[in-house]
Amino acid sequence: MTKQERLDAYLAENDLEAVWFARPNSFAWLTGANNVVDREGDVGVAAVGYDGDGLEVVTSNIEANRFRDEEVDAPVTEFQWYEQSLAEAVADHGDAPAAADFDVPGMETVEASPLRQPLTEDDIENYRQLGRETAQAVESVCRELRPGDVESEVASALRVALSARGIEVPVALVGGSERAQKYRHYTPTNARLGEYALVSVTTQRDGLHASATRCVAFESEMDDADLNELGEKHHAARIVEVTALGATRAVADLSGDPASVFQAVQAAYEHLGYDDEWQKHHQGGAAGFAGREWFAAPEVGDDAEITTPMAYAYNPTVRGAKSEDTVLVTDDGFEVLTDTGEWPTTPVDAYDYDGVIERPDVLVQEDGES
Repeated sequence: MTKQERLDAYLAENDLEAVWFARPNSFAWLTGANNVVDREGDVGVAAVGYDGDGLEVVTSNIEANRFRDEEVDAPVTEFQWYEQSLAEAVADHGDAPAAADFDVPGMETVEASPLRQPLTEDDIENYRQLGRETAQAVESVCRELRPGDVESEVASALRVALSARGIEVPVALVGGSERAQKYRHYTPTNARLGEYALVSVTTQRDGLHASATRCVAFESEMDDADLNELGEKHHAARIVEVTALGATRAVADLSGDPASVFQAVQAAYEHLGYDDEWQKHHQGGAAGFAGREWFAAPEVGDDAEITTPMAYAYNPTVRGAKSEDTVLVTDDGFEVLTDTGEWPTTPVDAYDYDGVIERPDVLVQEDGES
């Protein structure tokens, strides 16, 4: 079903004349454009509406010419910035009854996330490029890491490498061995990496989000016992991740209930002897035009549903270790989107579900080299 067909169905089911989107992820989903100026705002500087015939953009006179010239291939209606807010302009301009994904006087509220799922063919092709380039940037930085590197400097290098590819970085986590074992969200500090590093990112381009984690260990800083322990925890996290993906594909053919995936995650943790690890960090979920469209959890919102083809970014952790990539799940199988083919991997089996997926190994730097 195309995006237009989804919106047509939504209008018909809800007896609406139009639906409007101004939140950046949904604006990008529908137009492929960027309506963000202030990244601290939840609502962008333009709204796009659909009335069954086509798209129309409403924005202020400050932005209108730029949107016409550079952002959208749709009619642009402008209002004077000093006379109205975006919400007021949409309320005056839009047909009634209507719905919007932001507060508009007289309009109902639309929950956009279900409309953004599953991915279209164009979404998938854009995702492949974003995923591959995200992984290239992250892995290029990781291959240069050394024990004395500072977490915050590594995060800066990640942002530069990704920005050079036209990719934004909503999340950049870098944890050295001490902090990665203490915290699940290892926001970068001035601490040095030490024995090993966990590097995690969520990136964004054209509204799509990709997440990936890589682990680098320094042989000169770790004895065999410590390396083995890290490897065991890393592999356990990989098994949980592949189990979540295997369950996702199975559930897509059955109930579509994300709660069933979470039960599979719990069972995998228990099978591996890490019964309570799922309580220490969220497990990820569906990805797309948000970092996570929904999270796998004991209770998931009523709108959450397993669909295919769709991207999923599960991120199980076992103290000091994490496994995470963005994976396209289809009726035919799995495609790791954040993959370069150049990082060492191992085929990993799901627990109690069909699925074998190549997952990244811990990269061991030997004597300062990879």
